[in-house]
Order: sequence, then C-alpha cells, then structure tokens
Amino acid sequence: MALTVPGITHDLPHLLTLVERRMAGRLSATLQAFDLTIEEYRILVLLADGAGHAMSEIADYTLVPAPTLTKVVDRMVASTLVYRRPDAEDRRRVLVFLADRGRERHTAAAEAVAAGQAAFEAALGPEETALLTVLLSRTARLP
Repeated sequence: MALTVPGITHDLPHLLTLVERRMAGRLSATLQAFDLTIEEYRILVLLADGAGHAMSEIADYTLVPAPTLTKVVDRMVASTLVYRRPDAEDRRRVLVFLADRGRERHTAAAEAVAAGQAAFEAALGPEETALLTVLLSRTARLP
C-alpha cells in the first residue's frame, strides 16, 4: 500500500525538484548571512583547493551557464573575493583564484553550511543519508 502525503506525489521529477528547491532555499538563507549566493559559494568551494581554475571548469562544477558565470565572477572580482590571472602554461587561458578575502568568507560560510547539513543528516538518519547520497550519485551519472 502506497503512503499518501498531502501535497507530495510519487512523480520522481516532481519530488526531485521539490527537494532541490527546499534544500536550495535553506542553503540560500544560510549564505545570506555571509552575503553570498549559492553560485558564489560553490565557486569559493571549488577555488578553496588552492589551484586556479578555468571558467569552463567552474561552469561545470557550479552548473552555471558561461554567460551567467562571467557576470558572477565579475561581481566576485569587484568584491575582492577572487582574482583572475593568465595561465602560466597557456597565456591564452585565464584562471580564477581565491583571494584572501574569499578564503576567509569561504571558511566562515562553510562552517554554517556544514552545520545545516549535519542537522539535515541528523533528521534523516545516517543510514538514510548514506542511501540517499548513493542513489542521487548513481542517478546523476545516468545518461
């Protein structure tokens, strides 16, 4: 017998969209305290590895289209969170790096994001969180 919850369907695309919007809403609310958008935070997360990244790499990681990404990175450069430099190996390529201010903002925001994720995982439980992670990872790799 199927469990029926008012407002919740068993339509998988609908459920995935609903969950994504709710999680994005929570993440967005958390990041507002650090004057960051989700896209800006994801850029900081990627650049926190200390390496410079090409815009194409950043676009792939953040799931942001190139024209939009250029505008986001421009704003972050103006806010001194990141900076651009030519690639030492290929001067035609420009890499984006995390600035000191961006590293500080990332560190502070990452703690709050981790606390929010821990609360989500505690509410769901460790086994269900692990299962959900595996299923979503597998689903993301489908063609």
